[in-house]
Amino acid sequence: MKSSNRMIESPDARRDRLSSFFAAFDVMAEQAAPEAANLLLTGREGDLRSLVFLPHAKVTATLGEEVLAAVRIDFGGPANPLIAALPERVELALDAAPAMRTVADLLAAEAAARRCGRQIALDNICRLLLLLLLRHLIDEGSTRPGLLAGLSHPQLFPALVAMQEAPAHGWSVDELAAIAGMSRTRFMALFPRVLGTTPMAHLAHWRMVLARRELERGGRVKLVARRIGYGSAAAFSRAYQRTFGEPPIVLRPPTRRAAASGSL
Repeated sequence: MKSSNRMIESPDARRDRLSSFFAAFDVMAEQAAPEAANLLLTGREGDLRSLVFLPHAKVTATLGEEVLAAVRIDFGGPANPLIAALPERVELALDAAPAMRTVADLLAAEAAARRCGRQIALDNICRLLLLLLLRHLIDEGSTRPGLLAGLSHPQLFPALVAMQEAPAHGWSVDELAAIAGMSRTRFMALFPRVLGTTPMAHLAHWRMVLARRELERGGRVKLVARRIGYGSAAAFSRAYQRTFGEPPIVLRPPTRRAAASGSL
């Protein structure tokens, strides 16, 4: 798994809400026709006004303004729990987000040019733009239960990040409650209300997500099991089978074309 050693840090790992997702999942971008894109910049020629992001689908409605740039971004597909937690449509006025506007201007210019290194530029610009957008959504908060709401919660997010940064650690509810700064009883009542699942179920799912990514990157089953906190390959295999309906094997990583044609 890319940067997998960073995911097995001590329980005192820094509380960065997004780094573990960007370590686990690559961002790939391809310029696309507006009807095939999931990230669009709209406005008038020379004046970007809005960013429209459709995490789960392609454009299905009239946007109202001219599309000045359109790309298809893949950030791990539906396997990425952060993407799965996002709303169907995100629309942001760029005048209200100066940093995103600067990066969006760069994306529009790069998409319109045909220069050497263009694909590298698109991938990295879209990676930064997606990071800034996710920061904005976390700061804004979410009204529906899920991972985004948990990452936005001032008490719960440290416990979430601790699990995400150190999945191999033998986390207990008491330990997580202490990180969140609340009693076990309150933690166990609040966590499912905000995230829609229990702390241990969240941890188990995150471990399986990381395992699948590591297998796609050529990881061996025994090593993957150890890295995500299982004492034996047999126990890991049973858990993996329950989650995905198939035994763990070394998987072929998705190609850029396959990733771009699927969901973000």
